[in-house]
Amino acid sequence: MGILWEHSFGVFLLLQVVLGGGAAWMAGRAVARTWKPLRVLVAYAFLLACAVRFLDYALFEGSLLSIHYWIVAFALTLVFALGGWRVTRTRQMVTQYRWLYERTGPFTWRDKVGRDEVASGS
Repeated sequence: MGILWEHSFGVFLLLQVVLGGGAAWMAGRAVARTWKPLRVLVAYAFLLACAVRFLDYALFEGSLLSIHYWIVAFALTLVFALGGWRVTRTRQMVTQYRWLYERTGPFTWRDKVGRDEVASGS
């Protein structure tokens, strides 16, 4: 029994990372693609964390109402959801506003260099 997982690392990896993390990543993408606010994503992450805890309880006889493991599930679900949201939002910004922004990494963008000179005619 570890700080992050209740049964074994394999169960944690399967339920929390693969199933919960994958679903959270897709939820983050969906929220970003529909331009909804981040509070919607937090609500989805909460529901997904509840689902992950229920699956742990139903399939592996874990504790359903353990605050500690529920917080771990929610935190990891939220991290995956925010990752999916940010990657998708970055792609949206550099694709839809390509004259304004350029990608600087998978999670970030910046103003295009030389955009001010073009706008002022210099």
